[in-house]
Amino acid sequence: MVTNPTGSFDLENVSVAYGSETAVAGVSMHIVPQSVTALIGPSGCGKSTLLRCLNRMNDELGNVKVEGSIRFDGLDIMDNRLLDPVDLRRRVGQVFQKPNPFPMSIYDNVAYGPKTHGTRAKAELDAVVEQALKRAALWNEVKDQLKKHAFELSGGQQQRLCIARALATMPEVLLMDEPASALDPISSQQIEDTIAELKKSVTIVIVTHNMQQAARISDRTAFMLRESMDRPAGLIEIGDTRVMFTNPGDKRTESYITGRFG
Repeated sequence: MVTNPTGSFDLENVSVAYGSETAVAGVSMHIVPQSVTALIGPSGCGKSTLLRCLNRMNDELGNVKVEGSIRFDGLDIMDNRLLDPVDLRRRVGQVFQKPNPFPMSIYDNVAYGPKTHGTRAKAELDAVVEQALKRAALWNEVKDQLKKHAFELSGGQQQRLCIARALATMPEVLLMDEPASALDPISSQQIEDTIAELKKSVTIVIVTHNMQQAARISDRTAFMLRESMDRPAGLIEIGDTRVMFTNPGDKRTESYITGRFG
């Protein structure tokens, strides 16, 4: 066990194959703790596939083979003796593109994870729910209606509820797969503000197609590309977001960021 986990990832020569087709190949990168790393690139370039590698969600798809090295705080995440997949997903939470609250109350959505991991005392659950909703910037809007069904919330509120649900297990990393793409501009801004606050204590890796969003919220950006259908996707470059958006090191990155393709 890691005594003082930092929430960092180190990927070395990572490849992902679906059956006989290699979708992503040769990805090496360092994900800095307590920061926001944006994965950008055209549709089909392996962003979500790579994101799912970080908490082994690809395992659930079946017929998926991941090769290379992925280390979380120095631990090989593919070695079940070091990191059980269930514990890995507790420590590396995920928020999906469309809000997916469970069909239950606001309170029960947030309490679900802690209950699953053994927290039963009501006072402790109450404290966890309140803290998670505060961190997701939703507490003030729902504190007097925690028994309300989650489906009665607006789309933006539902997405922040999903963030709170992920935060309730106290993860060190939060993976976010286009978390604002289905939301209106005001709700998107609330999500971005929440991300800016969360990165003070949580490592965030976000997939986004919105270049302005990536420029606004991320500290580092990784550009991925699949140049032809007969070749797997790969990482073109990763670096400081400000540098990437003003002086990228690769012409393909510049072309994508400036809208010439994608």
